[in-house]
Amino acid sequence: MKFLPVLILLFSINVFSQKIITSDIGNFWNAYDKIIVEKDSVKQLDLINTLYIDKGTPGLDGIMRARRYSAEEYIYAINNYPKFWQSIRKNTLKSNQFSKDIQKAVNNLKNIYPDLKPVNIYFEIGILRTGGTTIDGMSLIGSEVALADKSVITSEFDVVYPHLRSYFDTEPIKDVIFLNVHEYIHTQQKETIGNTLLSQTIMEGIAEFLAEIALNQKSPNPQIEFGFKNQKKIKTAFQKEMFSPNIYNWIMNDANNQFGMRDLGYFVGYAICKKYYEQSSHKESAVKEMIELDYNNENDLIRFVERTKYFDHPLSFYKKEFENSRPRVIGIHQFDNGSQNVNPEIKTFTINFSEEMNSDFRNFELGPLGENNLLRISKIIGFSDDKKSFTFESNLEPNKQYQILVDFGFRSAKGYPLVPYLIGFSTFK
Repeated sequence: MKFLPVLILLFSINVFSQKIITSDIGNFWNAYDKIIVEKDSVKQLDLINTLYIDKGTPGLDGIMRARRYSAEEYIYAINNYPKFWQSIRKNTLKSNQFSKDIQKAVNNLKNIYPDLKPVNIYFEIGILRTGGTTIDGMSLIGSEVALADKSVITSEFDVVYPHLRSYFDTEPIKDVIFLNVHEYIHTQQKETIGNTLLSQTIMEGIAEFLAEIALNQKSPNPQIEFGFKNQKKIKTAFQKEMFSPNIYNWIMNDANNQFGMRDLGYFVGYAICKKYYEQSSHKESAVKEMIELDYNNENDLIRFVERTKYFDHPLSFYKKEFENSRPRVIGIHQFDNGSQNVNPEIKTFTINFSEEMNSDFRNFELGPLGENNLLRISKIIGFSDDKKSFTFESNLEPNKQYQILVDFGFRSAKGYPLVPYLIGFSTFK
């Protein structure tokens, strides 16, 4: 019996493995070579479908869903970015070269987190919207981004993706092992999408910090070093937004912000997780707690962050300040919200806000009753001169119940997201 633990350990090592799958890259270039000599757009679309998408692995399907890529968008990118594709091709064909180093890195990750579950890693060709992501327990590498270097030409899409030139200049292909570990950690977490900026920030920070620990190397991402040099200012700005459902001032943004550095949410999450780890007396338990944290359970998340004492006040203080700063809908001009006898002849609807709004942002969603009861917008009139109201037109039917959610995509002039407001009413016969 004394040998049983050893046998169990050996068995667990044997079954722990994952596949690193690169076949979609070859399929893409096969399709690409045929598409660039085909002038008929309908035939081009057929080629990308039959030679790439239809033959694709689950990873290709996953990255297309995760970033909403379409066959039409692939054809547009192939036709409009020829210099880019020619310059990135040789690098994407190197994907097989990284398999042994990735496997070694994943083994290192298992050393600090013994409960690591094996997942498949897919190298894909996407359309420039991700270097790495996860979906359905798969780790997905966007090779046209992750395997780039400074030689790759970006001039054809600098306006559309202004951050990629500076990113490619950092030679991301040299850091693809680190990226794989970061994404692998995401596959082990309970959530991949946070419901607040704070939850998404902690998710990303844990992946970034634990990749450092597993690989025993510094993060290659410039946000970390920049963040520590500017930590006080960053923290002051972040704490005003941490409970916002909008992440795009801090994650997946560009450098056109007050700091001149994109993705600083990664730094904030990294700094919090680093403190948590350093303060923990049992490091393996700390790693387990971080990976297995329920990020979208606000109480659990707050307890985790407050144990680090990273912020000067309890998080309830910042949450209250945030909620008090949010704009609100104060009513509908044409009738009282919730009315059961609205005239179906009404065509114009005006939403009144509690303060001046940013006219560059708006966001409507379905109400609880779904699409059949949606108040469909037929024409946008827009914001008033004082930006305190927004008008649109709709065509109503008699004797019908309508809903539309005015959502947090609306923002105040100060940048705070709207408290969501459900418009609901019924028309008379």
